[in-house]
Amino acid sequence: MTAVETQVQYQSSYMMTSTEEYMIQEEDWDRDLLLDPAWEKQQRKTFTAWCNSHLRKAGTQIENIEEDFRNGLKLMLLLEVISGERLPKPDKGKMRFHKIANVNKALDFICSKGVKLVSIGAEEIVDGNVKMTLGMIWTIILRFAIQDISVEETSAKEGLLLWCQRKTAPYRNVNVQNFHISWKDGLALCALIHRHRPDLIDYSKLRKDDPIGNLNTAFEVAEKFLDIPRMLDAEDIVNTPKPDEKAIMTYVSCFYHAFAGAEQAETAANRICKVLAVNQENERLMQEYEKLASELLEWIRRTIPWLENRVPEQTMPAMQQKLEDFRDYRRVHKPPKVQEKCQLEINFNTLQTKLRLSNRPAFMPSEGKMVSDIANAWKGLEQVEKGYEEWLLTEIRRLERLDHLAEKFKQKCSLHETWTAGKEELLSLKDYESASLMEIRALMRKHEAFESDLAAHQDRVEQIAAIAQELNELDYHDAATINARCQGICDQWDNLGTLTQKRRDSLERVEKLWETIDQLFLEFAKRAAPFNNWMDGAMEDLQDMFIVHSIEEIQSLITAHDQFKATLPEADKERMATLGIQNEILKIAQTYGIKLTGENPYTNITPQDISNKWEAVKQLVPMRDQMLQEEVARQQSNERLRRQFAAQANIIGPWIQTKMEEISHVSIDIAGSLEEQMSNLKQYEQNIINYKSNIDKLEGDHQLSQEGLIFDNKHTNYTMEHVRVGWEQLLTTIARTINEVENQILTRDAKGISQEQLNEFRASFNHFDRKRNGMMDPDDFRACLISMGYDLVSGEVEFARIMTLVDPNNTGAVTFQAFIDFMTRETAETDTAEQVMASFKILASDKVSFLIVHSAYLDCFSAIHYSGGAETGAASRAGRVLHQPCSGLHLLLQLAPLLLLVTSSLMFPTKEAQKV
Repeated sequence: MTAVETQVQYQSSYMMTSTEEYMIQEEDWDRDLLLDPAWEKQQRKTFTAWCNSHLRKAGTQIENIEEDFRNGLKLMLLLEVISGERLPKPDKGKMRFHKIANVNKALDFICSKGVKLVSIGAEEIVDGNVKMTLGMIWTIILRFAIQDISVEETSAKEGLLLWCQRKTAPYRNVNVQNFHISWKDGLALCALIHRHRPDLIDYSKLRKDDPIGNLNTAFEVAEKFLDIPRMLDAEDIVNTPKPDEKAIMTYVSCFYHAFAGAEQAETAANRICKVLAVNQENERLMQEYEKLASELLEWIRRTIPWLENRVPEQTMPAMQQKLEDFRDYRRVHKPPKVQEKCQLEINFNTLQTKLRLSNRPAFMPSEGKMVSDIANAWKGLEQVEKGYEEWLLTEIRRLERLDHLAEKFKQKCSLHETWTAGKEELLSLKDYESASLMEIRALMRKHEAFESDLAAHQDRVEQIAAIAQELNELDYHDAATINARCQGICDQWDNLGTLTQKRRDSLERVEKLWETIDQLFLEFAKRAAPFNNWMDGAMEDLQDMFIVHSIEEIQSLITAHDQFKATLPEADKERMATLGIQNEILKIAQTYGIKLTGENPYTNITPQDISNKWEAVKQLVPMRDQMLQEEVARQQSNERLRRQFAAQANIIGPWIQTKMEEISHVSIDIAGSLEEQMSNLKQYEQNIINYKSNIDKLEGDHQLSQEGLIFDNKHTNYTMEHVRVGWEQLLTTIARTINEVENQILTRDAKGISQEQLNEFRASFNHFDRKRNGMMDPDDFRACLISMGYDLVSGEVEFARIMTLVDPNNTGAVTFQAFIDFMTRETAETDTAEQVMASFKILASDKVSFLIVHSAYLDCFSAIHYSGGAETGAASRAGRVLHQPCSGLHLLLQLAPLLLLVTSSLMFPTKEAQKV
């Protein structure tokens, strides 16, 4: 016996007792010697209409209640219709004793139903006693129409009154306290109809001062749309100080049965529709999974070739644009895809849970779209992505180095070309052929000074060649121009060497002809040339470009610069000594009246040149100081950026790690109801999401560091990549934990598992989860099952079967979700085939038998299956049967194909039947 049948039997037993108590209270009515004329009229009309509402099912009716029941035949027929049972065969004679016998058979049947008849005998009924006849009919109404009414374990009358009070409670001007005066204005009846069928009456237009209109409206609507015959007259009720209670109760009970039956049918229909809705939702989730999986895999397929493209750009702006594009990918394009991947896994788990809860086969995605396929594709994407940013930064460093070398090359070439300008023409002159002895000697000394200067510039030429070679080795994009310029300088240098040697040979050839030499000019030239070269080198060094990446490197340059400044006093002494030679020349010339007609014949360097270059060196020293200090400030700023980033990263990195550990413990140690757990996890997730601003700030500092070309940080072991990966893992972990609780809620609600059972399952799982990692080893799981009453001491086969359920992939561990699923299957109830069949029986009610519904349903399925959906004779017959006036059946006919799917999966739960 089902739980529903047990409950119905209990209520019937209880109602029988309540009806007996009520009938005992009615003994005073039966003992009345006189009836109120108004009440008698009301009862006659009401009881007659009530009897005819049942007799018409047998194709007959009565006109006069005290006359038509005298022979007992229609009385017996009435009892058979309302009880659904067969009475003894009536006597066919027309004599008085035949009539008395038939009435007695009816009265005996009433008594057999546990009804005590007080002062009602067959003779009074046969004699047409109005009072006794009405009393007998009231007894029948009480037993067969009112007895089964019970609300919150009340008596029949009180149950019907309580039902009326609850249904009319929200309506204005309605206050049902009894079954007489409370119904006089008609609003209570209209409220009952509007509560269940608001489409039949516009309650807002009713007026309390129009009782007759209200009553007639209720009577007409009930008769036309609810199949409740008119049992009362509006004028009689309004004009009677106190309407007959039994007449009102009889009429109101018809509303109860009409609406209660409709509610039961609606409940059954809703139950089946709920099953259909679950199937439709599952289909939608499957389609959504396929769509999201396809889109995500397509995005990964498009992105990987872009990340694998490691062809470097030739210019720094182009490479920096590549880096910016990669940053946009990490900040803008990838995070939504991370969310989509996480949501896809959550949707897949939720769908599998729903399918399992509705006894449907597990969802198998299309080939190549499994969660594992998406995870592998994502892993490949991250592997390609991992080295891409490092490659970009390496290329940027290389281009930066190239730009620096190219600028340095150009600077040295410009200095060298400035120095060599006109040297070839000078070396090609033959001025010595017409020069005097002194002039020849001067030219010779001048040439020696030039050779010294030429040797001093050899180092610069070698540096130019070395820089050009390094640019070629680093694959500089404009290497052709560099090589052409370098080759021109080398060729010119070789030509200068050749010309120099030729001029020396020419001067030496005529040197023997000349004897006088001005030692002082020569000494000046010899000392001025290296000093001048030293100043050129100093100016070159002071204007030399530099690139550093740390405080230590700039401090090294400052130290070198300080060392250079320390040599300035000694250089100043050399300057003064050199200029002293020129002063001595002037002094001798002045002393001995020598007129100097030209410049120093041995050198083009004048004292003014030395003074000018010395002033230039002194001006370049503070400029160099300023440049170094500016670089110090920049490096200090970079160091602040490093420390600022490190300070945040050293907090965020451990915070993410701590939160990951907390989540792993939260998923094991959470307590309370699932809704409370869900709320706590949502709050926990919100706290994590609120922390996103710190990640964004760190991203900003990281971008500032890269824009400042800061590529190393000794103050922290955490890189931005570490933080990004940890943050994505943290978001994914909390989302998965929330999804596990959501699946537990779905399991609990669908399987009827109580919160106490879930808490018990959680406590058992936590106790045997000895490693506190959210999983049980097989041995711990065996111990857990034994502790819960499973006999597994020697049942290796049974334990192996259970392990295939909780660990289908043979991972060697049992997760909490798998444990919950197993315990749910062991303890929870499901929607069985018998329950669905019972729902069909409820829908059929007394309008259509279950066999008729089932037959019509099969006809409808046959028509649809074999005619491709076209309406056939079988489908038409099914439509005519199922479109009987029963709530919910019209919807079932429209959903016939889906209903077949549901019933077949429940009634024939085999794979072959499901395929059919």
